[in-house]
Amino acid sequence: MNDRRSKITLFSRLRDACRYDWRAYVRHPFVLALASGNLPERCFRHYLGQDYLFLIHFARAYGLAAFKADDLADLRQAAAGLTAIVDVEMGLHVKFCAGWGLSEAAMAALPEADATLAYTRYVLETGLAGDLLDLHVALAPCMLGYAEIAREMMADKATRLDGNPYRAWIEMYAGDDYQALAADEQATIDRLMARRGGPGRFPSLVKNFRQATRLETAFWQMGLEAEA
Repeated sequence: MNDRRSKITLFSRLRDACRYDWRAYVRHPFVLALASGNLPERCFRHYLGQDYLFLIHFARAYGLAAFKADDLADLRQAAAGLTAIVDVEMGLHVKFCAGWGLSEAAMAALPEADATLAYTRYVLETGLAGDLLDLHVALAPCMLGYAEIAREMMADKATRLDGNPYRAWIEMYAGDDYQALAADEQATIDRLMARRGGPGRFPSLVKNFRQATRLETAFWQMGLEAEA
């Protein structure tokens, strides 16, 4: 009993409270097409370009997290996240996109799709209006969702790796480095909940998590509906 309870995290509670929205996100047709290798390449390129723009705002969210921090540990965590995105993840994303014929200059010049605007501004607005816990919960469907999606892909016998043009994407998010980042984020929201939460806080966190999950689903749909 104690072991089972020790595995209950804020993320698992939020995911269970939003199980139908969560399933629509992690089992979206875009995700399934990535796993099978049947996603049209134009859809993936469109997604990659918008994801570049998303990462810029993701970095801004960590800048906001630094502003919202009220102790040195939270400030260091936010600074490390911002540095990792700007100095490491953006570079890796640009390198990955180059293999798909997308230059950084071309991606930077792209207009933001409605789905990109909706999700990134929601995250920033939630962080501005709330506290550090609100901000991290709004980010959780992205960071923790990608980790879960990639793990499930690797474990699913229906996933095609040999000859799958999206294998590198799957393996990147299923890899130890990204999974460690996701585990750190899960620990962060647990720590913040212990400090800032309480029984009365959970319903508002569920609301934020559900909305962020739906906006992530819309981001997949945006990629799926890319024009030829």
